[in-house]
Amino acid sequence: AIGVENPEDNRRRYRELLVTTKGLGEYISGAILFEETLFQSCEDGTSFVDALNANGIVPGIKVDTGLKPLTGCEGESWCSGLDTLADRCASYYKQGARFAKWRTAVNVAAGPSDIAIQEAAHGLARYGAICQENGLVPIIEPEVLLDGEHDIDTTYAVALKTWSAVFKAMADYGVDNEAILLKPSMVTPGADAAKKEDPETVAKYTLKMLNNVVPPAVPGIMFLSGGQSEMEATLNLNAMNQEPNPWHVSFSYARALQNTVLKTWVGQDENKAAAQAKLIGRAMANSKAQLGTYDPSGEDESAAEGMYVKNYTY
Repeated sequence: AIGVENPEDNRRRYRELLVTTKGLGEYISGAILFEETLFQSCEDGTSFVDALNANGIVPGIKVDTGLKPLTGCEGESWCSGLDTLADRCASYYKQGARFAKWRTAVNVAAGPSDIAIQEAAHGLARYGAICQENGLVPIIEPEVLLDGEHDIDTTYAVALKTWSAVFKAMADYGVDNEAILLKPSMVTPGADAAKKEDPETVAKYTLKMLNNVVPPAVPGIMFLSGGQSEMEATLNLNAMNQEPNPWHVSFSYARALQNTVLKTWVGQDENKAAAQAKLIGRAMANSKAQLGTYDPSGEDESAAEGMYVKNYTY
């Protein structure tokens, strides 16, 4: 998207830009790393883990090994990686990771089938139990995909059913609700829906869904952005924090934090400081939204650019 090749050294250079941004820890408390990133170092030899810790940011790790087609359920998937997870968690903890993320996906446009929802719930519950046994706090993330033309009521029904199944499975596996974080999708219409909804409506539906299924014992809810524009994700989070709720409601964004950063950097070292300034700006905006005090006036036009990609994987 930015015209830069993707060899390991370019990935390392970009990640060094992120982890060495001074003051980022004022607005960001944790960073989810790929396995490659967890073991990488800055040009001066400082490990990324040490650089993050020095910035007041806790390192975490993405531990699933990707989505696979779910046999017999067209357009649906299951999440792989459970067979080797315990050994990998021990290695990641030794390297400095203190929390983990496992992303499975629920496709509203494909049904979703009961089989897909139960598979997602089962995988997340086993992952959660394994992580807790190995000292890692699990982030629970069944992403309800934006793909489709469905309205917000349809998304709400699917999200409610999915999260109900997830909490039932976690109870069966003995996952400690006080030692997890949630990473839900916001309840929005499908990306191709005829009717869009304003942030207040998104907040109303999302909080209603969460209040129906999430125990107050869960300490934190960190929303994913899921292809929303940078500004849209921030406005929706801000609206969430206008309403009372029993949890710490915050953000765990990738594209909605980094889109402008990448387009500013474009692989050039001379753009590093400018890109880091963009990162601080987006982190600060979302930190304010987490407090319900975000003001979008003065935002760049680029912050309103949509980032939805159909069938997005990473």
